[in-house]
Amino acid sequence: MTHLALLSNRINRLLFSLPGLLLLAACAGPGSHSLGPSAAPASTIAVDPAQRGDVVLTAMGLMETRYRYGGSKPATGFDCSGLVAYVFKHAASQVLPHNTAAIARLSRPISKAQLQAGDLVFFNTLNRSFSHMGIYLGGGRFINAPSSGGRVRIDSLSNPYYDKHYESAGTLFSS
Repeated sequence: MTHLALLSNRINRLLFSLPGLLLLAACAGPGSHSLGPSAAPASTIAVDPAQRGDVVLTAMGLMETRYRYGGSKPATGFDCSGLVAYVFKHAASQVLPHNTAAIARLSRPISKAQLQAGDLVFFNTLNRSFSHMGIYLGGGRFINAPSSGGRVRIDSLSNPYYDKHYESAGTLFSS
């Protein structure tokens, strides 16, 4: 079996083996409690749309990396915002904060219908806005670092848990 076929097989297994219960740990990143709705909005970032594929491929290459709260490197693990910041730094040479709410403020809001590969999806998983995030892959799927004891994986926006906790979408790509 080729490397691509093995990767595809692994992705398909992950997509169709969603656990019955998802317990997400806080992954908004270090210092996230100090950033509330009253924080001043940041300017947006404009990443070249030609880099969407690089963002997705870089994220996919991190599949199965372990979860670690505050993590920002493949060797030690990722939390959700650490994963996103790492991917955009290495795929698009764009430095992002290691904080979900701060990344949300940097992104340009888009509707769920406008999502394209490489865009960002945000969730309210802890009764706190922007407490989880992932990178949209297309076809209703996104990659994320979901929980303590878990690993970077692909989930579906239609999963009942994520559907219930979906908050918004944003893009860092220029129009």
